[in-house]
Amino acid sequence: MAKAAVRAGLVAVGLAWVLVAQVVLAADAKTYVLEGSKAAALESCVEPTDVMRRKHMELIKHQRDETVHGGIRSSKHSLAGCVECHIRSDADHVPQPIHRKDEFCGACHAFTAVNLNCFDCHASVPKGPGAEQASHAAFQAVGADRSVQARPDGEDH
Repeated sequence: MAKAAVRAGLVAVGLAWVLVAQVVLAADAKTYVLEGSKAAALESCVEPTDVMRRKHMELIKHQRDETVHGGIRSSKHSLAGCVECHIRSDADHVPQPIHRKDEFCGACHAFTAVNLNCFDCHASVPKGPGAEQASHAAFQAVGADRSVQARPDGEDH
């Protein structure tokens, strides 16, 4: 019985340290918004930062369900809207794939060790000029098995 109490106490202390470490890391995280993106010039996202950090996937899934099942198309919580606002371009004005480890989505997901699979199906660069070049860069950055290429007509594939 005493061993079980000691083990439980050690587990509780360990979990407390993990929680403290997460809080400290979150405080140090600052921001993943990159200079050169539209988001860098804004005061806040479509929701407060703490909500977006914790619930962005729920918001995106809800938007998907509204669009696919209800036919309701709005852009407030759309993945395409996120990409459009958070994408950054290089010196040649070529949009950089947002899921690369040094870009907005990729950096945060790498930091938190969360699998980022949105771009297995969705384009990682916005439609328009530079999409084909950026698509090629995405292919080079993450490899053929995980790349997403935007077709020249701007559609995901």
